Amino acid sequence: MLPISTETEAFQARRGLRSAHLQTLVGALFPPRNRTPQPERRLIRVADDVQVLALCNWQADRSRSLTAIVVHGLEGSSESAYVIGTANKAWEARFNVVRMNVRNCGGTERLGPTLYHSGLSADVGEVARHLISSEHLERIAFVGFSMGGNQVLKLAGEWGSNAPLQLRAVAAISPGIDLAASADAIHHPSNRIYEWNFLRSLKRSVRRKALAFPGRFEFSNLGALRSLRDFDDKITARHWGFTGADDYYDRASAAPLLERIVVPTLVIHSTDDPFVIITPSTRERLLRNPNIRYVETARGGHCAFLADARDYDGRWAERQVVRFLKNFAQAS
Repeated sequence: MLPISTETEAFQARRGLRSAHLQTLVGALFPPRNRTPQPERRLIRVADDVQVLALCNWQADRSRSLTAIVVHGLEGSSESAYVIGTANKAWEARFNVVRMNVRNCGGTERLGPTLYHSGLSADVGEVARHLISSEHLERIAFVGFSMGGNQVLKLAGEWGSNAPLQLRAVAAISPGIDLAASADAIHHPSNRIYEWNFLRSLKRSVRRKALAFPGRFEFSNLGALRSLRDFDDKITARHWGFTGADDYYDRASAAPLLERIVVPTLVIHSTDDPFVIITPSTRERLLRNPNIRYVETARGGHCAFLADARDYDGRWAERQVVRFLKNFAQAS
């Protein structure tokens, strides 16, 4: 069950930024300055022929300090604005901070011959197990944004009561846990700017992948793809052995596994998120699990939640995550 001290402060959108689109765009385009020390760059093997890059900042007593493993969203990286903002706050709270790049992201296309997808929760688990073992960590927590939010919630559900004892908490912000509904939402005319941006970035990524592994990939149909659903149907699903986009969305979404989560979990979502949708049935799953605190706001956009910057930088969701994790920073 959740500890008593998990209440969040109310969110009020920053003056002049009440629109979901303004919140989303400003939050992404104006990242905070990175205030963490120079990180240790660590390559971690997550499959036989695949490594991922993790940027690690360690406190003096790293084994006993809570380690926050932060996972970014689609086509993001360890340098995404919300990752940097969370890392700053977690470091100042005396946590270890590990900024994980999902496979192929952050310029790591050459670290393995596969693409990535939204359901690669096992990679997060391999990173966690490696760090627990190599650093003798006593306490870890997952923090995921958007796609990363889906991955950490999916992993927590897959592990269920068999999670490592070191996993103390999970937090997910704007998590894409209903992939099919979100793929349909981003194709709405009002969201085409986001879809075009993701498509352009995804196409560039797979072209870089083809250059890194000559003869392994054939992407001659990229120009014909006009939506994320098209990309997932023709590229992601085929590469990973799904029968199509719908099969991929069904099997990669965390929503069906929410009831199996047993570690204290915080989920933050705004109902004005332009393209990440939480369906009524998934919302009911979130509310029904006593181990999950589901915080729903009327404003905030996608992974933004920009409040007035008074005694802090105004990145409200990041602050709530660190406050939540402080409950688990000391030995039980």
